[in-house]
Amino acid sequence: MVRILYSSLLYLITPLIWLRLLWRSRKQPEYRQHFGERYGFYGQQVPAKLIWVHAVSVGETRAAQPLIEGLLAQWPDHRILLTGMTPTGREAGQQVYGDKVIQAYLPYDYPGAVDRFFRHFSPVFGVLMETEIWPNLLAAGKRRQVPIFLANARLSARSARGYGRFSALASPAFAALTGVAAQTAGDAERITALGAKVVEVCGNLKFDVTPPADKIALGQSWREAVGPRPVWLAASTREGEEPLVLDAWRQLAVPDALLVLVPRHPQRFDEVAGLLQQRGLPFVRRSQSLPQHDTTVWLGDSMGEMAAYFAMADLAFIGGSLLPLGGQNLIEAAACDCPVVVGPHTFNFKQATEDAIAAGAAIRVDDPEMLALTVNRIFGQKLNLAEMRESAGRFARAHQGAAKRMLAFIARWLDPAGR
Repeated sequence: MVRILYSSLLYLITPLIWLRLLWRSRKQPEYRQHFGERYGFYGQQVPAKLIWVHAVSVGETRAAQPLIEGLLAQWPDHRILLTGMTPTGREAGQQVYGDKVIQAYLPYDYPGAVDRFFRHFSPVFGVLMETEIWPNLLAAGKRRQVPIFLANARLSARSARGYGRFSALASPAFAALTGVAAQTAGDAERITALGAKVVEVCGNLKFDVTPPADKIALGQSWREAVGPRPVWLAASTREGEEPLVLDAWRQLAVPDALLVLVPRHPQRFDEVAGLLQQRGLPFVRRSQSLPQHDTTVWLGDSMGEMAAYFAMADLAFIGGSLLPLGGQNLIEAAACDCPVVVGPHTFNFKQATEDAIAAGAAIRVDDPEMLALTVNRIFGQKLNLAEMRESAGRFARAHQGAAKRMLAFIARWLDPAGR
């Protein structure tokens, strides 16, 4: 009965969903493409043996790489269906996997749409990345006897409380999962409390993602072009953070330093360019040219090049953490040997952040003023900066191995006929 009410609500808000898509398509016209897939209508032909992996957007798509490569190696006679929900995630899938995978949008969680999805693709089993809990989708998978795993699963205390308020709907969904490969013991405990029956701690897949060699080389070439100037990267900044970062930048007492500013969402590139113009800061865009000798800010208006930005930088601030947004992941920075500074709000990646701080690979600050003071201090102590860089690399390497553990976990719980 609760799921019927949930589905009825979905149908009622359908016009709002359409309006949201149209609104987002103003800046990203790609949202108007493949519209039928969002309702379970697909045209592509389907191979006989298909493994389904769902990665909602860019971060999850890239994090899934070691797992997808492992799935292809362990089940070589199967193809991978990679589903997502955003055009940027779909573009990232094309960049990372090319023709190795079939791509489609996962439909909205309408009963009919998810039934059409399973009827069309008939996956042998499915893997949902991180925390994608859709009641009708999981109920349909269970009804059709499709094993579905939650991989690289994370659930903050705040999110767990949210699910707990709707336990009559959430608990059957968690219980429908065949197995959950959690990132940390805390994640496992919270997910078990919500109804999941088989949960194992396997670590964080993002530690297993190797930065692309071509992107590292690109970042190093940028660095050579910039020369000996200190480079501070503000990575994956969110709306409202750029003014705070620029306030901290104004207080920086490091001669000839360059700020590389990379907003997380591409639809905000022009907005941030307007902010830089408004503040009268000499800047150029990545899409236009390399930084010049008089460039104060280099605006990173590109997709798929974050590893290059980290390889270029001496020090990075990880966005989403100065405001109560939960922070972005610092693991990619560490994998590129780039030490980081984070703000007070890192609840989305609590364990990874705390471990990085304990390892000497990251420093936490409370506000923009403390951010400026900390960056000044780090740049003024070159020996300390070199030690942080070494600590970042050690931290990243010490936590690898999650993909191997997740593959073993999935294999143990699959029916032998599905292997």
